[in-house]
Amino acid sequence: MPRKDKSTEHKLSWRFWPLRWRIFGYLLGFAALLLLLLWLFQTVYLDQFYRQVKIRDITGSAALIVRNIDSEDIVPLLDRLSSGREMCIRIYNLSVMTNAERAGEVAGYDADVLPDCIIHHLSLAELSRLYNSALEAGGPYTEIVQGGYLQNRARDGSLVITRPSGAGQGESMVLSQVFYNQDGDQFLLLLNSNLLPVDATVHTLRVQLSFITVLMVVAALLLSFIIARRLSAPITRINAGASRLAAGDFSVSFDGKGYRETGELADTLNYAAAELSRTERLQRELIANISHDLRTPLTMIGGYAEMMRDVPQENNDANAQVIIDETKRLTSLVNAVMDLSKLQAGIEQPVWTEFDLGELVESTVERYRRLVATDGYRINLEGSSEAWVRADEKRMEQVLYNFLNNAVTYTGEDRTVTVRQLHTSSKVRIEVADSGPGIAPENLPDIWQRYYRLEGAHKRAAYGAGLGLSIVKQVLEQHQAAYGVESEVGQGSVFWFELPTLE
Repeated sequence: MPRKDKSTEHKLSWRFWPLRWRIFGYLLGFAALLLLLLWLFQTVYLDQFYRQVKIRDITGSAALIVRNIDSEDIVPLLDRLSSGREMCIRIYNLSVMTNAERAGEVAGYDADVLPDCIIHHLSLAELSRLYNSALEAGGPYTEIVQGGYLQNRARDGSLVITRPSGAGQGESMVLSQVFYNQDGDQFLLLLNSNLLPVDATVHTLRVQLSFITVLMVVAALLLSFIIARRLSAPITRINAGASRLAAGDFSVSFDGKGYRETGELADTLNYAAAELSRTERLQRELIANISHDLRTPLTMIGGYAEMMRDVPQENNDANAQVIIDETKRLTSLVNAVMDLSKLQAGIEQPVWTEFDLGELVESTVERYRRLVATDGYRINLEGSSEAWVRADEKRMEQVLYNFLNNAVTYTGEDRTVTVRQLHTSSKVRIEVADSGPGIAPENLPDIWQRYYRLEGAHKRAAYGAGLGLSIVKQVLEQHQAAYGVESEVGQGSVFWFELPTLE
């Protein structure tokens, strides 16, 4: 048995159809549903709807008459109902009927608006039957009479109503109801309304709907095609642009003209394209920078090792120390990369302890001051005092160290770095300021990226791996601490962070 190609099955599946044809199908199906409903309600079920409306009208009229029988406006109301709804009305006051012969003389109200009205030609037997049927029903009693009514006289002179079942003579509906007024008088209400034949109307509607169906199908085809094309055109353009973006063309510009949603989607994709372009640029810089930072110590280690091997008199402690220092530098770079990876992956969580941040700042500054003193750097500490916080002490020390290392790397010719400890009512703020070239406003968001360097400012950090600010960012975000940088070109930079103090 041959196997079906899955790709072919996908193409035949409705959910894999292009958006244009799916919209076209939806709109065409909607038009077909409307036509089907028109055919059903205007032809197939028209007779049933008509009967229900007539029954509702005659029963509603009966209820209205019963409620207003004692009203002064009962006669105008009956006149309106009789003429407005084309029905005959007859009301008998049964409390004053002393004998059957006078039945036709005691009708409280009589309206004969229909030709051959049934209730105006009833015999006493038929009247009695309707009366008894209404009593048994306990409310309105209705019956549908097929065919017309013929009047005959019995031998005793009474009127006899017969109902021949001749075709084409239509139908009539009779309602009878027994009720009482406020004085306790008993009344018999009779209502009669003709049910007009709807065959001719249905035929006319069918002919009309045939023309309407043809016009609606043609209009639906054209309208569905136009709407589907207009709605799918912006998405088609965006899809083409997304394909170029996926292929690495970050210069693509998305056009979402058409409607609001596609415009918002185009704006989002344009932003994503710009961010991907920036990320790609930073990635290239990362590769170039990390290659530079790895190549330099490796070159020095290899060069000094070969020199010590080939030149016996160069095999001394100074050259060996160079190899040791460059090895430490490589180790520091690898450790920094590992720390950053762990922080970004969330593998290493903060170890929360309570400690004096002021003491940590003072001890860290003192250690770093001794480290760089031989190179002529000065580190000033201002405002150091007790400040108890809850944080990861080891990570906070790492933040301080990286801020100091960054400031020493980029400070100005005066080789001065200033550390400030500032207090508010509930927070402590640590600032590390340098006197370097400063950072342009457009570059400030990028300095927290891995291996980001300002143009023309790439130089291997003297005392670090070059990943300091990226590690700082991850650590402070883990602590949900505020942080930032304030800088002006030519005026130096101030890096800071804040932690809430303990009460």
